[in-house]
Amino acid sequence: MLETTALPRKATLSPPLDTRYQVETPEGIDLPLRPAGLMVRALAFSIDLALRGLILGLLFIVLAMLGKLGAGLGSLLIFGVSWWYMVLFEVLNQGRSPGKQWMGLQVVQDDGTPVGWSASLLRNLLRFVDLLPFGYFLGAISCLQHPGFKRLGDVAAGTLVIYREQPLTRPQLPPAEPRRPAFALSLSEQRAILGFAERQGELSAARVNELASILAQPLQVPAPHAVAELNGIARGLLGPA
Repeated sequence: MLETTALPRKATLSPPLDTRYQVETPEGIDLPLRPAGLMVRALAFSIDLALRGLILGLLFIVLAMLGKLGAGLGSLLIFGVSWWYMVLFEVLNQGRSPGKQWMGLQVVQDDGTPVGWSASLLRNLLRFVDLLPFGYFLGAISCLQHPGFKRLGDVAAGTLVIYREQPLTRPQLPPAEPRRPAFALSLSEQRAILGFAERQGELSAARVNELASILAQPLQVPAPHAVAELNGIARGLLGPA
């Protein structure tokens, strides 16, 4: 009778630690978001706090001239700035208060869509919970424990503070007449030529000529005109401006 031995199951490995937050758009496209950590959020909040203090200070100087009327208006002003400063900026400025904009952050919904009035109002109203028992203690603990660095207000409102992705800019190449290479180039060769053209402004003339001579031979580019020829090929690879 033959004995059958069970093959050992492959161990299930936990995924590596990653701060990327993946969401799927209605079109089925995976959208990676980078949640912002506690320190950068604290710096952004400090900037906003200082700016609010400056605004209130300047306005109180003006209101002090109005006597009792100024005192009443000052109370309304404190309420309005304290509760609506963040909400107005987040909803009307693509999720960015001045502090967040300075630090390159923005608030979005969990699915990556822009934050709305109700979500922004809820996350900001719940700041008083995050402040308990003192100095943003509960908010800090929540940020450190949550995989998306969410404070309690973000959890309740379904929002996420992320790094704002910078738009890609077209690389600047030296002026040259677009040319076609003598033969089809591999992907690595195309990258080498484009990298050479893009970095010329950072290099000395001697270094540019040295790199051009290195690239010229395998690409069948005439050595005396290597720089101009390579720049022309780079222009041709990049396409019309």
